Amino acid sequence: MTSAKAEAPRNLADRIIHVIEWLAASFVGIVAADIFISVLLRKFFSTSIPDSYDFGRLLLGVLIFWGIAATSYRGGHITVDLVWTNAGPRLKRFIDVFATLVLLFVVTVQTIMLFDKVHGTYNDNIQTFDLNLPTWPLFALAWAGDVCAVVLIAIRAWRLVFNPELLHDEQVVQRTQE
Repeated sequence: MTSAKAEAPRNLADRIIHVIEWLAASFVGIVAADIFISVLLRKFFSTSIPDSYDFGRLLLGVLIFWGIAATSYRGGHITVDLVWTNAGPRLKRFIDVFATLVLLFVVTVQTIMLFDKVHGTYNDNIQTFDLNLPTWPLFALAWAGDVCAVVLIAIRAWRLVFNPELLHDEQVVQRTQE
């Protein structure tokens, strides 16, 4: 049985991971509430929230990028690991480090490109349809999720190389017990 203290974040990296995962979960709740309230208002009151379509679309983008951040650190998401399963311990470690470094490179490039999209949206003054609100803050919020994904992948890569026992995924727990 684990104590509450064992589940609390231990160091700065664990606190960062914890905060990012809670933010991602909060965006799931915000998107769900937006959809629920919009449907409820349309069905029973024949009205809608101004710009609910634009906000829903943009919040879904925010949710996607923060979801990438939330799944970037943990190794418990869906993976295809036929080669990894049949590999020896040294090859497993090499595959893990290589795959994480490739993911870090790809998400870093994606983050740079997404910043260009945020900058372009800001410069073009793109606005919502009904209220004419600028859309760049939601693009920036999505970009922040991508930045968090880069941070979490970097933490994962560092821990894979130097402290694999600090990782919080099922595969590492199995590996340390072997």
